[in-house]
Amino acid sequence: MAIAARYKGYRYPIEIIGHAVWLYHRFALSLRDVEELMWARGVAVSYETIRSWCAAFGPDYANQLRARRPRPATNGTSTRFSSRSTASPISCSARSTSTATCSTSWCSRGETQSRPAVLP
Repeated sequence: MAIAARYKGYRYPIEIIGHAVWLYHRFALSLRDVEELMWARGVAVSYETIRSWCAAFGPDYANQLRARRPRPATNGTSTRFSSRSTASPISCSARSTSTATCSTSWCSRGETQSRPAVLP
């Protein structure tokens, strides 16, 4: 169905209806908030009219907004953080004032060294 055919018979132009429905769904505003924003733009429309527009055209706008939303990365990395690691600790030869074990992935295994308390 053509876009103009769906809006046929409404008093307001497509742009005004679309803007009111977009405001309602994009920013999670109340119908009365959208009414006030439209009034500030010089469009006198009641919240009941906006409600009927959102019922008629809202699902299409909501689907379009949902489709534009950025998707989470699917590169195999997890976004959840754990306080405990199941991996064995990896030691590194970084300068420290005591014997240190490093759990970073760029260190080689088995490099635990004791450093003096005062560095030269």
